[in-house]
Amino acid sequence: MPLPAKVCQHWQSVYYLFAPIANETLGPLNTSACQLFGNLGRKISSSAGDDREGAFLFQRVSVLVQRFNAVLLHDSLPTPDCTD
Repeated sequence: MPLPAKVCQHWQSVYYLFAPIANETLGPLNTSACQLFGNLGRKISSSAGDDREGAFLFQRVSVLVQRFNAVLLHDSLPTPDCTD
């Protein structure tokens, strides 16, 4: 069963960008991640009208890394056995 022309046209115009991102807990990013976040931050800033949006993007990524590390630390601790 062939797809409708509108759906096929939509999927031909969609593309994905794969960019590996390496982020350390204390903040350093790899070069491709800096370029990606810099470009994305400029586009967000221009559409939102606020020059600080690029900095907010870097802060959000930093907070996400810290939260994920906290989850990993929590999951690595032994659970107390309360059956005594």
